[in-house]
Amino acid sequence: MQSALLPTYARLDVTFVEGDGAWLVDADGKRYLDLFAGIAVVGLGHKHPAPLAAAQAQLEKLWHVSNLYWTEPMQELAAKLSVRFGGAQAFFCNSGAEANEAAIKWARKATGKTEIVALDGSFHGRTLGALSVTGQPAKRAAFEPLVPGAKFGLEHVGPETAAILLEPVQGEGGVHPLAPEALAHARALADEHGALLILDEVQTGVGRSGAFFAWETYGVKPDAVTLAKGLANGLPIGALLVSDDAPTGFEPGDHASTFGGNPVACAAACAVLDTIDDALLAHVRSASAQLAKGLAQFGDVRGLGLLLAVELDRPVPVEEALQHGLVIGSAGPNTLRLTPPLTLTAAEATLAIDLLTEIL
Repeated sequence: MQSALLPTYARLDVTFVEGDGAWLVDADGKRYLDLFAGIAVVGLGHKHPAPLAAAQAQLEKLWHVSNLYWTEPMQELAAKLSVRFGGAQAFFCNSGAEANEAAIKWARKATGKTEIVALDGSFHGRTLGALSVTGQPAKRAAFEPLVPGAKFGLEHVGPETAAILLEPVQGEGGVHPLAPEALAHARALADEHGALLILDEVQTGVGRSGAFFAWETYGVKPDAVTLAKGLANGLPIGALLVSDDAPTGFEPGDHASTFGGNPVACAAACAVLDTIDDALLAHVRSASAQLAKGLAQFGDVRGLGLLLAVELDRPVPVEEALQHGLVIGSAGPNTLRLTPPLTLTAAEATLAIDLLTEIL
């Protein structure tokens, strides 16, 4: 059966069949402590009762009608996200790359300009527009020429800049937090040149940073933010949120997504937002401190909240970790990346450090 898939991934030799909380079970019945959460997606843990119940209830009512009509979960989710942001309108799609594609189109339409400034080492997706503003030449080279107008580095911001697109923490680029002064500088540059500041919070958003949005920790509010990954705890969804203070840009017919705002995904996402309260965010910060303290024995720890990394003196032992019943990730050959469920318990964090100590 594996030969029926296009070889776009170098998959590890394990087939997972079940998950519960921070644990996965493979086809042979072996259990694994999951410190990767589907690349920062299953934020509340596998089979969390809140989004599970919401999705199941919606499946019994309505699966899809298209964006030619309203649905209750779509409207409810947009309202909840607006409250979290402090006033915003939402466009729903199915992934982070799609959300960033929408953001690029919105910025160009709203400003009448075409240049997008991103950063070296950034990652914004694999679709053509998102890849064009991804600052990793190795990912871009095979698909050039790409969409024109992308520049990398804040020194390129000028009168033709439509938007500055930044990740508060570069995830795929090695888990490098943006310096607070750099984000403040980007905000000032955007205001000076009539550009829009867009934050890609696909990986840092929805509580992973220890706040609902990472920009809240930095204290610099963007004109728009993109979300995906943890928004529906594993069901496909993405969102572009445009601040009420920013230009609208889009008109009917400018952009679309057949499956965007799917009722089942939106219902699950509403449950996720209801679950991420102050107590859970405090737990994320506590778990982050516990893991960072344990990881410090392996090298300098960097990141924010439960998006953490350590630069090892050897390749990340992903396969060896699996043999020990541990699921970990990487963000570069020697960069250990951990993005566990936000609900990881103190006991599970202790076990994770014990297992990593045994492996490393």
